[in-house]
Amino acid sequence: MDAPKEPNALIYSLSPYLLQHAYNPVKWMPWGEKAIAEAKSTGKLMIISIGYSACHWCHVMEHESFEDEEVAVVMNKHYVCVKVDREERPDIDKIYMDAVQLMTGRGGWPLNCIVLPDGRPIYGGTYFPKEQWRNVLLQIAAFYRNDPAKCNEYADELTQGIQRVEALKPEVADAAISSPDWNDVFLRWSANFDEQEGGPNRSPKFPMPATYEFLLNYFSHTKHPYAGEHVQLTLKKMAYGGIYDQIGGGFTRYSTDMLWKVPHFEKMLYDNGQLLSLYSNAYRQFIDPLYKEIVYDIFSFVLRELTSPNKGFFSALDADSEGVEGKFYTWTKQELTATLNENDVKLISDYYNINERGYWEHDVFIPLRYDDDDVIASRHGLTVEELKSKIDGLRKVLLSQREKRVRPGLDYKIITGWNALMIKGLADAYMAFNDKAFLDAAYQAITFIKENLTDTNGGLFHSCVDANAKDKKQEKGYAFLDDYSLLIEAYISLYQVDFNEAHLLEAKRLTEKVKELFEDENSSLFYFTPVNGETLIARKMELQDNVISSSNAVMATNLFYLSRYFGMPAYEQQAIRMTAGLQKEIVSATPWYSKWAQLFINFTQPFYEIVVSGDEAHVWVDEIRKNYRPDLLLAIAAKGSRLSINEGRVSEGKTVAFVCKDKVCSLPIDSSTQTLELLNK
Repeated sequence: MDAPKEPNALIYSLSPYLLQHAYNPVKWMPWGEKAIAEAKSTGKLMIISIGYSACHWCHVMEHESFEDEEVAVVMNKHYVCVKVDREERPDIDKIYMDAVQLMTGRGGWPLNCIVLPDGRPIYGGTYFPKEQWRNVLLQIAAFYRNDPAKCNEYADELTQGIQRVEALKPEVADAAISSPDWNDVFLRWSANFDEQEGGPNRSPKFPMPATYEFLLNYFSHTKHPYAGEHVQLTLKKMAYGGIYDQIGGGFTRYSTDMLWKVPHFEKMLYDNGQLLSLYSNAYRQFIDPLYKEIVYDIFSFVLRELTSPNKGFFSALDADSEGVEGKFYTWTKQELTATLNENDVKLISDYYNINERGYWEHDVFIPLRYDDDDVIASRHGLTVEELKSKIDGLRKVLLSQREKRVRPGLDYKIITGWNALMIKGLADAYMAFNDKAFLDAAYQAITFIKENLTDTNGGLFHSCVDANAKDKKQEKGYAFLDDYSLLIEAYISLYQVDFNEAHLLEAKRLTEKVKELFEDENSSLFYFTPVNGETLIARKMELQDNVISSSNAVMATNLFYLSRYFGMPAYEQQAIRMTAGLQKEIVSATPWYSKWAQLFINFTQPFYEIVVSGDEAHVWVDEIRKNYRPDLLLAIAAKGSRLSINEGRVSEGKTVAFVCKDKVCSLPIDSSTQTLELLNK
């Protein structure tokens, strides 16, 4: 029997990802002053290896290299080895991702960067096979030993390149927004649509919710048929594909192919929170029952598998279980036969394509849909209602059987910004379906943030570990711009659901915190890290959307909405300056600036404000928001309101509405029908 391994310094971490590496023979250290001091005192280079707990290729490289004794000898002899959880320290990740992209033209995780003792990078890449990694380490160590001056020169050039990226931020004093030809913008973008499978005409395919929120917004304004068709095609194909967990609900990270078929099986909170919003909003636009099914399935999955004992939301589920990617989610024919009777196997195999279409590898199948319910019902001599009832029952049986398997690892970090995305998703779901269960879950999560992720000065922490998870104590670090901006957005969304002004007052208070901690006065934009955060080799500014929208774009949108609620022209002017400085990029590269583009439309197309007051105000509002209307802002005026938008508009008893378009307001309207008619003129 092998003697138990000695842990490295990661054993004291609370990060699930760092703990995964705590028994590697590599003498890993967490990021911090101690690791930097050791590198400086020994004169060794540092390896900064960045990943996250659900990352499949991170696990592969760990198994091949970081668990290997020979590789560990090389790493320990020549380097101070530092492990970073990118979800705990996105600021570090952004810097070294820029470095690797400058060096190689590509990025991803695992991210491995070799740096001088002061943190300046000299070499990097993503996944390395074992022998290549070992050879790289020996060559770079020899290079540093034989020519340190050349290493320093190269590090200077690379660090200056990273810093120049930030120097490219727009500097706008008095900028104005000019309206583009949105049809031309859409036409150029649509050249890259996959007309058969939806999404982009390339692989891998990421859901990228912000891009489809923009297209939904654009369709709402223009009724351009191709935009609506592409959104519907994409949402259907994603929901039918292997990227969606057909048995348990919830989306995986992305698909490796053009068909949405073969996913990387990790399930992330931030994807599912945003897709909850997208499918809810799409339901209000198109009233497709499929979207309702997806929303409720995502909700069930999150409640079942990503909700902490204290009602915050955990971060992620691993792609792997028992060391095999996707093992928890895939099926063999033998497993189905052992679980179901012959007729049920035939039905479920037809419905979820346990056949050539769903075949993956090694006699393993990925459940996915292809034919619509009416087609399958006809083949089996069933009505659609009978088919759906049978499938729902079989799903429950298969889910129960699946729960007996070894589960994928859970990343039990609770991240403020990601929880905010789920809270907004729940608010959007409530607006679509008027189901109080969504709202209850949102309230519980916002309470968790107030109680566990807010400091004594009213600022935010980035993340913590639920006190009941793994019996770990809380661990917190200062919050980043995305934590603040996404939480502010969530508060604004909650107000538009229940019209509790406390949500907007908290949003405004947090906005002032953002201006205090993150604002760049020269550009009116915001840095990703706070002014009191750790000093790194560059202070980053997030402008482009990634899978999560640009934190600056979210913040600009927040300023726009709050300016209207509180009558604060300075907020709106800042949002205009921020957007104006990027309008060339927004128009020319819209998929990467989709959140900005949604705000851009608000500035260049008609935008409505509706204030309703009186005994039936909530009934009227429910009627107004049945349809998806991204071009309007709602408020309810009651006695004692602290919102400037409600001043002079309080009606006691009789219900009336005030409709404002581009800051020109109607006389009071005493009919909900007339209100809707005025909106649709």
